[in-house]
Amino acid sequence: MKNMHFKLLMLTILLGFIGALNAQDIDKMLNEATNNNIDYTTATFKSTRIVNGHSIERMPAHQLDFRISHRFGQLNTGGHNLWGLDQAYIHFSLEYGLTNWMMVGLGRGTFEKTYDGFLKFSVLRQSKGARNMPISLSLFSSSSLNTLYPGEMGLAGKSVPYWSRFSYVYQVLIARKFNERFSLEINPTIVHRNLVPSELDPNDVAAVGAGIRYKLTKRISFNAEYYYVIPPINDFRSTKTYDPLSIGFDIETGGHVFQLFLSNSEAMIEKGFITDTNSRWGNGGIHFGFNISRVFALK
Repeated sequence: MKNMHFKLLMLTILLGFIGALNAQDIDKMLNEATNNNIDYTTATFKSTRIVNGHSIERMPAHQLDFRISHRFGQLNTGGHNLWGLDQAYIHFSLEYGLTNWMMVGLGRGTFEKTYDGFLKFSVLRQSKGARNMPISLSLFSSSSLNTLYPGEMGLAGKSVPYWSRFSYVYQVLIARKFNERFSLEINPTIVHRNLVPSELDPNDVAAVGAGIRYKLTKRISFNAEYYYVIPPINDFRSTKTYDPLSIGFDIETGGHVFQLFLSNSEAMIEKGFITDTNSRWGNGGIHFGFNISRVFALK
């Protein structure tokens, strides 16, 4: 009888010990699952553009974005030009996600008959959980080639070397999604131009951009973008330019994202709208425009 009691006692202790081990294993697995869970922020912006400038968003791996951007003429041209609608500037591009953190793009635009290409990749992603990162950060670099004839550039009878037609842009894109409705981005920028209008114009131009997105409904958001172009210390530029300001709306319709907006810039790449915006809001030098984005999954 004593042996039976002893065996039952040992069995109870053994089962309790096994149960404790199993509970510890379950707790360990739960802790590991919880500690390793990283909740990444998504849809800081709905498109790879805020308006003219790039957002921190990029195309996922193996997805192709076909983009068409359109700008009409200035509203202050009056009724004879249907307030700018008789004029048109266009830029189209193909942009592809090489990986989930890197994308490339190629484009062609009416402005200076430019061919351009860019590379953008994510360095940091806003997240919480096991990795608490308060911001998203991407790096952006582009190059553009001006293909105007020398006469169209005001250099009739002169030879313009091929290398001098290139311009380069370098940006750091820093963004934070504060809540489901509001996102903010800051973009320190350097533009280098091999060819400038005169010796008085700087080859390097620095600017700081800022953009916001405010979600109005499930499929519509208000976007605004402004670039402060830092003037040279001794400002003797041959042409007066203005800081680009753009406001508009994103409208999501399934596989498309439509962007409708007003801007004082006709150019649709960084080299153009940062350094060559020659109209201003104050006198009606405003362009109505739109961007259309269509995404194709290639894999």
